Amino acid sequence: QVQLVESGGGLVQAGESLRLACAASRSSLSFATMGWYRQAPGKQRELVATIARSGRTNYADFMNGRFTISRDNAKNTVYLQMNSLEPDDTAVYYCSAREFSAVVYWGQGTQVTVSS
Repeated sequence: QVQLVESGGGLVQAGESLRLACAASRSSLSFATMGWYRQAPGKQRELVATIARSGRTNYADFMNGRFTISRDNAKNTVYLQMNSLEPDDTAVYYCSAREFSAVVYWGQGTQVTVSS
């Protein structure tokens, strides 16, 4: 069973930055993609960003260049650098990893709260 452990969430003020990390229990290069999703209270889970095995990245439109996804293969870890945070970014952020077979694994989530 694949384990994904997120860290780095917290409470910040609008305009500040956070970096989330997701450590996988096996090589990050063994997955087709890894990525971040988020779910705000009363809303559906939505895509934030993904990074493919090839290194190709994909971002949700609402990022407006504020977030950057990256990967450290030596540490089997995917990061989400979040800058210029806004109150609307408040959500639980989930790490995901998708196999080439389309099986998806999820982390337990980390809370990000942005105060105005």
